Amino acid sequence: MIKITTDSTCDLPSSLLEKYDITVIPLGIVKAGKLYRDGVDIRTADIAAHVDAGGEITTTNAVNAADYETVFREMTARYDAVIHLNIGMGFSSCYQNAKLAAEEVPEVYVVDSQNLSVGHGWLVLAAAEAAKDGKSVGEILSLLEDLTPRVEISFVLDRLDYMKKGGRCSAVTALGANLLKLHPCIEVISGRMGVTKKYRGSMEKVVADYVRDRVATRTDIDRHRVFLVDSCRTPGIQETARRVLEECGHFDEIIEAKAGCTVFCHCGPDTLGLVFLRK
Repeated sequence: MIKITTDSTCDLPSSLLEKYDITVIPLGIVKAGKLYRDGVDIRTADIAAHVDAGGEITTTNAVNAADYETVFREMTARYDAVIHLNIGMGFSSCYQNAKLAAEEVPEVYVVDSQNLSVGHGWLVLAAAEAAKDGKSVGEILSLLEDLTPRVEISFVLDRLDYMKKGGRCSAVTALGANLLKLHPCIEVISGRMGVTKKYRGSMEKVVADYVRDRVATRTDIDRHRVFLVDSCRTPGIQETARRVLEECGHFDEIIEAKAGCTVFCHCGPDTLGLVFLRK
C-alpha cells in the first residue's frame, strides 16, 4: 500500500482528504508572537479578525525536517511507501526540509508541486486516486511528472494589504492598485507568481469577468474537473463565480474549496481562484 501525505497548503476539502485517507502536515502560523498550526488551532476567521482589529499580518513557518521525519517514520511503519507532495519550492522551504527528512527514512518520495493552494492540491488528489487504484510508486511519480506542468491556477484579489505586509508586493504597487480600484489577476507560471491582468469594478463584476476570461473561449482546457477556491466572506462573490462557471465552463465536475490559513496570510479575504488542467 502507498500512503499519500501533503502539507496544509494543499487546501483540499476535508471530504476528499478523508475519502482518500490523505495525511496533512500543518504549517505554522505566527499571530501576535504565538505559533499556531494551520487548520488545527487557528482558522482564517481568526486571522481576519486579528488584522481587522489593527493587528500585524500573520506570518507562516515551514514544516521543519524533524517534524517531517516523525510523520514519515510513522507512515512507513504502516505502509509500503510514502509519497509526499509539497507546496512549490519557490514559495516555501517545506520541500527542502521534506527532502532532508526523506534521506533518513527509506521508501519516502518527495515531490515538488511547483504550485500552491489547490494547484498543489490537484496533484495530491491525482496521486491519492492513483494509489487507491493500485498504481505503483513509479507509475504515480510518472503521472505527477506529466500533470505538474499542466496544472493552471490563477486568482483575483480584492485587496493587496495582506500581500504587501507579507512581502509579496511593494507598497507602491499596492497603493497604485488601491487608488485606481484595480484587482490584479495572479497566475502561477513555472513555480512563480505573476500578474497577468488587472480588473476594475466591484468584486462581483471582477470575478464574473475573470471566470469568463479564463474558461469561456479556450480550447486547451481539460473539461473533466475544475476547482473553485476562495477566501470570500462578502456575500455573493463565490455564488457569482460558480454561476458564471456553470454557464460558460462546461466542466463535468466543479469542486469548491476554501483557502487555508497559510494561503490566507498572503491573499487575505475575498480572493477567488480557478484551478484546472490544460490538455
